[in-house]
Amino acid sequence: MLTFYHTPLSVNSRRVWVALLEKNLPFEAIVMDLGGDQFKPEFLGLNPFHHIPVLVDDGFTVIESFAILDYLEAKYPTSSLLATTPEGIATMRMVEMVTVNELVPAINPLIKQMMGFGQESKDAIAQAKQKAEVVLRFYADKLGNGPFFCGEQLTLADVVAGTFAPWFEQLGLPMAHYPTLQAWTDLLMERPAWATTQPTPSELAAFRDRMQQRMAAQGQ
Repeated sequence: MLTFYHTPLSVNSRRVWVALLEKNLPFEAIVMDLGGDQFKPEFLGLNPFHHIPVLVDDGFTVIESFAILDYLEAKYPTSSLLATTPEGIATMRMVEMVTVNELVPAINPLIKQMMGFGQESKDAIAQAKQKAEVVLRFYADKLGNGPFFCGEQLTLADVVAGTFAPWFEQLGLPMAHYPTLQAWTDLLMERPAWATTQPTPSELAAFRDRMQQRMAAQGQ
C-alpha cells in the first residue's frame, strides 16, 4: 500500500495527489498540519528536510514531488501519464520546468495579494502579471489546438501546470485573452481527480486565517 503524506492546499502535494487519482492507485493519505507535524521525529525520519509531499511504498521513501511522479510512472506504468514521442517528451518536460522555474516565482506576489499575506507595490504586481503572462503565452503555444499539451493524452505536463490553472483568473490573469487555455482548464476541472483535489472556499479561508494568525504571532 502506498502512503502519501501531504497537505491538500499545497500545489506540490496536489500534483502528486492528482497523479495518484488519475492512475487509479490505492493509497493511504496522511494529512499533515504544517504548524508542527513536519518537525515530529517520525516525519523527519522520512524527510529530514521537513517538506511535503512524501510517498512511502512498501518501506521505500520518496521525497520531492517530481521524484515521486517519476517513481510512480516507473513503478506503476498503467495508466501512463508519460508522453510517447520525442516531441511529446520534450514538450512535457518543458511545461513542467517552466511551471516550476518561471510561473511559480512570477505569481508569488499575486498569491500573497490574493490571500492577504501583506501588501505588494503596484509595480511589483504589474511585473508579476507581466512575467506570468509570458508563461501563459508559452502554455498557449505548446497547447496549440489540442485538448492537452501532448495531444489527446493527459500527461504530467497537464498535471503539473494544471494544478495552477484554476487560480489564474483569481490571480488577476484574464483568461479571456487565452481561450485555448481556458478550454483546457475547463476540461481538466471536469475530471474527477481535479474536482476531488480542488480546495473549497471554506478550506482556503481557514488556511488564510491560520497563516495570518501565525504571521501576526511572529511579528510580535
